[in-house]
Amino acid sequence: MVFAVGEIAQHSRPGNFVAIAVGGPNSSMILRRAFAIYRVNEKSATGGTLELVVAAHGSGSRWLSERSIGEKVDLVGPLGSSFGIPTESVNTLLVGGGYGSAPLFGLAEVLKSRLCRVDVVIGASTAGKIYAPLDGKRSVSTMTITTEDGSAGSRGKVTDFLPEIIERFNVEVVYSCGPMGMLKAVNEITEKFKIVHQCAVEESMACGIGVCMTCVIPLRGEDGIIRMSRSCIEGPVVDGSSVVWSAPRSIPEGTLGAS
Repeated sequence: MVFAVGEIAQHSRPGNFVAIAVGGPNSSMILRRAFAIYRVNEKSATGGTLELVVAAHGSGSRWLSERSIGEKVDLVGPLGSSFGIPTESVNTLLVGGGYGSAPLFGLAEVLKSRLCRVDVVIGASTAGKIYAPLDGKRSVSTMTITTEDGSAGSRGKVTDFLPEIIERFNVEVVYSCGPMGMLKAVNEITEKFKIVHQCAVEESMACGIGVCMTCVIPLRGEDGIIRMSRSCIEGPVVDGSSVVWSAPRSIPEGTLGAS
C-alpha cells in the first residue's frame, strides 16, 4: 500500500517503521500497529510517499488493507533506528524471512547506489509466505529463494545456504529481517565468520514511541553491561552481536536494574 506523507518521506530510511491507528475513531483497537517501511519515494506525483507491505493477517492489518484510495489514515513516523549504510563499496548480504523481508528491498536500492555488491537470500516455510518482488531483483546481484517444504526455490532454511554464499561472494556485512529465531541463527553464522551483522528485530510495539516498554529486548552495551532496550527506540535495527540471544524475550541474569 502506498501512503502520501509529504515531508515525512525525506526523513525515512531503510529499517524505519511507522505506527498507524487502525479501526477508525470508534474502534476498540486502541493500540497502533507497526509496519516496516518497504520503499520511499520523495518525489512522486502526490509528493513524498511511503510504501508498506500489509499482510491482512489480523484485525488491524485487515482493516488497513480495506481502505480506499484517497482515504486518510492516522500515521506516525518515521520511527526507530535504521540500517547503517557503508561509506564505501563493500560486499553485502541481505537475509529475510517471510513478509519480514520487505524492508530489505529498499535497503538494496540504497546499497546499490553506493556501489555495493548486494546478494539476497529470502526464505519462508512455504511459497505463499515468500515476499520477493520482481522489481526487487533489479537491485541485487543474486537472489536465492528457500522454502522449508520445497514449494519454491531450494528446500531448506535460509541459514542452510548462508555459509556457502558468504564464502563465495566474500561477504563483509550481513543485514537481516525476520523472526527472532531466524535472526539468532543468522547471528551464530556471522559470528563464526567474524563479519558485521545488522538485524531488524521483530517485537510487538504497542506504542511505537518508547513509553509502554512492551517491546524491550536485552542488549549488551560496549561497556559489557546488559540493558533492557526498547525495540521501537534503540531498535528495531540493532547490532546482532549485542543481542543476548539466549534470552531474547526475558531478563537475563546480570541485567542492569534486575533484582
